[in-house]
Amino acid sequence: MTTLAPAEETEIAEAISEARARGTPILLAGHATKDGLLRPVQAETTLSLKNHEGVTLYAPNELIVSARAGTPIAEIEALVAAKGQQIIAEPPDLSALLGTEGGQTLGGVVACNLSGPRRVTAGAMRDHVMGLRAVNGAGEVIRAGGRVLKNVTGLDLCKLLTGSFGTLAAITEITLKVLPAAETMATLVLPGIDATRGVAALSAALGSPFGVSAAAWLPAAQAARVSELAPFAAAVALVRVEDFRASVAYRAGRLRETLAEFAPAEIIADVPSHALWRAVRDAAPLGVAGREEAVWRVSVRPSAGPAIVAAVESLGGRCFLDWGGGLVWIVADASAAHHRAITGAARAAGGVWWLMHAPAALRASLDVVPPEPAPLAAIARRVKAAFDPAFILNPGRIHAGL
Repeated sequence: MTTLAPAEETEIAEAISEARARGTPILLAGHATKDGLLRPVQAETTLSLKNHEGVTLYAPNELIVSARAGTPIAEIEALVAAKGQQIIAEPPDLSALLGTEGGQTLGGVVACNLSGPRRVTAGAMRDHVMGLRAVNGAGEVIRAGGRVLKNVTGLDLCKLLTGSFGTLAAITEITLKVLPAAETMATLVLPGIDATRGVAALSAALGSPFGVSAAAWLPAAQAARVSELAPFAAAVALVRVEDFRASVAYRAGRLRETLAEFAPAEIIADVPSHALWRAVRDAAPLGVAGREEAVWRVSVRPSAGPAIVAAVESLGGRCFLDWGGGLVWIVADASAAHHRAITGAARAAGGVWWLMHAPAALRASLDVVPPEPAPLAAIARRVKAAFDPAFILNPGRIHAGL
C-alpha cells in the first residue's frame, strides 16, 4: 500500500483529486491509532495527515483554539492547560486498550467524535467544534463554522463531519471551544454496590443540585485494575465533582449525605482523582484487548445498563459503566455469536452499539453499527454522494458499500 503524508492542505486536496480521477480508494489516517475501529477499509493508498500539524490560533480570552488535523491532542491539552483551560469533551486515548502506538491526533478524535466521562454533563466532542476546514472527495476545500462562539453562519457541517470517520471528507483544521479547568476535583467512592444499585446511586447524584461532572460504575475485577481503587476490593460507584476548592468540599460533603442510603461514601482527593478519571476515560479498567478479543461500546438509557452488564458477564466478558450507566464498555472473545448476543441485548434495551475493535475478518463480516432503516440509509447514501461522488474516502468504514 502506498502512503502519502503531505504537510499542506493544498497537497491533501491534490492527492484526493488525483485519487478521484483514477477511482482509487483512500484510507485516511493520522497516526493510525484508530485503524482497528469499525470496518476495515480496502484501499490502495493511505493518506496520512500526521504531517499537517500545528496550532494556528489560540485565544485564551476568547476560549478558542484552532489546530491542524495532525496536531497531537496531547500538545493541545498541554497548551491550554498552561493557561488554566481544558478541552471540554475530555477525549479518551484508546491506544492502551487497543494495543496501538503513537499519540492520537486532533483530527482523529474529531473524526471519531470521541468523548470521555464529562460527556454526560457537558456534551459530546461535536458540541464543542466551532469550525473546521476539510477536503471533500472531489478535492475541494470546504469551510464550516468559524472562530467565534456566537456563530450562526451556514449549515452545521461541523456536527455532520464530526463523527463521520473520514467517510465524507478529510478534516484538515478544527476550531474548538475550551473552558477554564477546575481548581480542584474530588471523587466519591461507594464500595460494595452492585450494578443496579450503583446506577440508582449515580442517577441520584446526577439529579442532585450539586454539580456532578462524571459518574461511573466498575465491577470488582475492573476496579482492581485501577490503583486508586484497588484498596476497596469491591465493585464501586464513582461520582466526580469539580470547581473551586471550597465549592468542591461543600458539594462532596452534601453528596455523601445524599448517597448515604446506597453506601457509605469515601472521598478521594484531587491528585488521585485525576489519575482515576483518566483511567476511566481511557477504558483502562478493561486492560488490553487481546488479539482474539473484541471491543464494543453500547449506549442505552442508564437504567438498562445493568442488563447489558449481566449479558456480558454471562459470556465471560468484562465491562464497566460510564455516563451514569448509559455507556457500557465491553471486551469479550471475538466471535459472531458473542457479537449477536451483545448487540441483541443492546437492541432489547432500546440502545445502540459500535463494534470498536476486532480481528479484521470479523469486522468485515458483521454490522459494526446498527443497520439503518431504508429511508435513513437512502439519505446517508445521498449525503455520501454529495461529499464524495466517487466513494473513495474510507469506503466501507461504517457501512458496507458506503
